[in-house]
Amino acid sequence: MSVVTQSTPTPAHLLVYEAQQLPKLRSNYGESLDRSSIGWLKQTPADSPIDKMRKRYEEDGYIYVKGLLPVQDVLDVREAYFAHLAPTGILKPGTTARDGIFDTTQDPIVHNGNGSTSLPKGIERQKLLESAHVLPIYMEFVKHPKLRSFVREFMGWEEEVLAKRTLLRHNVPNGISTGVHYDRLFLRGGEAEFLTAWIPFGDCTAEGGGLMYWENSTDIGKAMEADFMKRAETFTKDERISAFNQNMSRLGHLSHDVSNFSRDTVANEKWAKLIPQDASMRWLISNFEAGDVVFHNPYLIHAAVKNEDREAKIRLAADIRFYEEGAPLDQRWMRGAWRADDGL
Repeated sequence: MSVVTQSTPTPAHLLVYEAQQLPKLRSNYGESLDRSSIGWLKQTPADSPIDKMRKRYEEDGYIYVKGLLPVQDVLDVREAYFAHLAPTGILKPGTTARDGIFDTTQDPIVHNGNGSTSLPKGIERQKLLESAHVLPIYMEFVKHPKLRSFVREFMGWEEEVLAKRTLLRHNVPNGISTGVHYDRLFLRGGEAEFLTAWIPFGDCTAEGGGLMYWENSTDIGKAMEADFMKRAETFTKDERISAFNQNMSRLGHLSHDVSNFSRDTVANEKWAKLIPQDASMRWLISNFEAGDVVFHNPYLIHAAVKNEDREAKIRLAADIRFYEEGAPLDQRWMRGAWRADDGL
């Protein structure tokens, strides 16, 4: 006698989410992505069983946790950050720091965030970005008990270590933001693997400059890193661990054109053989909300969407990395807070 099994029905809110019309997206340069190459990130409620979370992370290279952090705590950081930057003229007159609406009469390049390719013009603006990384409210936030306890439980660690060099980045409409990369490129100085948490400070539409993750790309990222390191065998240690050595692009990223990057990579036999048969290779996005956190592994390839938010909202987010206590971590990232001239 055959046994009929029934799959668990998809919750109604996820059906609505997955049925949303996919927007037109692009990266810093190049053409818009075809909608057939875009998909939605899988959502995982914060109260999901931890074993199921771990399984999803192992399979997908990321876990997108909905509502992990208190919304007001997240928005308080957003407000403090833009109040700190308000003297630069970044905010639209008549709006609040908590809103974080860009003054579109300003030059986006003058008000770029703090990526290696997107420093703002003017030393005073750079100093404000540096000092934003040590604002008391932000320094307390990265110790948030809900965040830190989740990391320990999820990773099965007794204690976690936060890399002191965190990245608190804003992404103004039509500005330059993060190019295509995997995180290991920039954290090669320690043997231990690490966990990245990407935290949006405020709601961020799919068109609003949030991250997009290249589906099923972990094995490609690992192979690319192994290839880079093999070609760097004759380098000094400092050269070998640099994201800016002669084997790398001038700016450390793999590309700033998501459409061309994915097309060329899939067409390259060296990388294409790593793609499982019938695997989808879409760029995964979301309409992020305050309180959400995406955790991803060191090799999953990702980039920022060009911010084309209809309300000119500035995307603000943090990239923070965790190691297990006692693991051989990248000591370069333990020297202190981000600085524009730290060479990393």
